[in-house]
Amino acid sequence: MPYDLSNRLVIGLASSALFDLADSDAVFVQQGEAAYRDYQRRHENEPLTPGVAFAFIKRLLALRELDPLDPPIEVLLLSRNDPDTGLRVMKSIEHHQLAISRAVFLQGRSPYPFIPALNISLFLSANPDDVRGAIAAGYPAGQVMEGHYELDQGDELRVAFDFDGVLTTDESESIYQTQGIDAYHRHERAHALVPAERGLLADLLQRLSTIQALERRHQERSDSAYVPKLRVSIVTARDAPAHERVIHTMREWGITVNEAFFLGGVDKSAVLKIVKPHIFFDDQTSHLAATSSLLPSVHVPFGKLNRMNTSEADGDRGPVQDDEPR
Repeated sequence: MPYDLSNRLVIGLASSALFDLADSDAVFVQQGEAAYRDYQRRHENEPLTPGVAFAFIKRLLALRELDPLDPPIEVLLLSRNDPDTGLRVMKSIEHHQLAISRAVFLQGRSPYPFIPALNISLFLSANPDDVRGAIAAGYPAGQVMEGHYELDQGDELRVAFDFDGVLTTDESESIYQTQGIDAYHRHERAHALVPAERGLLADLLQRLSTIQALERRHQERSDSAYVPKLRVSIVTARDAPAHERVIHTMREWGITVNEAFFLGGVDKSAVLKIVKPHIFFDDQTSHLAATSSLLPSVHVPFGKLNRMNTSEADGDRGPVQDDEPR
């Protein structure tokens, strides 16, 4: 019987999101594919060091223990490498004891067309072209942003989301950008009881909520001493009265998040520095320029604002090295 991915949270990620590929990428860019292939073969037994999404993925995979026989989480490697040059990545996955056994190697081709076939709720990569291609196709994707930071030890997993343009569409954000704050507040007050339209990462949030429900059942039925590990936060520039629509949207989706910060333009990084999420998703690089030096940050280049300001947004803070060979 085929392995069913439909009822699991499936994450697809490029090796550039999971590991630091700066050295090998420099060889490819400066010396070409043949030198890159030789470099990877000579170093294939040297484990790659953790990258931006490593802590998020490691802690997420630990939650597979909630049901070892039918794990609720699956992580797939989607790589531009061919199988030969990708061997070092697979060996590094084994070295770091990550429960990732499934991989797709595409020898320079973009992996995002496989997102729906593999039931992926989130695709992570450092390659901006792959991420924008996925977004343009309507697939859930994010570009990991360069940063240097220390993460806490332990097994708690903290995930933080912006709201507009990430969990929902940018309908409300577009009103704010084109008509101003007063029109935006009037619109959100009038639509307070109307759930916002689902955005690209809404399914990711929904499936994280399902895993939280599994944790609660495990605590109630199997292990009263178990402490739930997954915490989810919404960190948004919305404030009153626009906050009410967020709450009614979550109710309609059947989701209760652990924390919500309605900041009304207050610097998100100041709050996130305390929350310390292992991954934070936002659609605006102006926010991520501050957060990416503090914590793992992901740009979701969705919506009208990103389409209008693609060049400017890319210049705010560059991505991690490009993905594997193009």
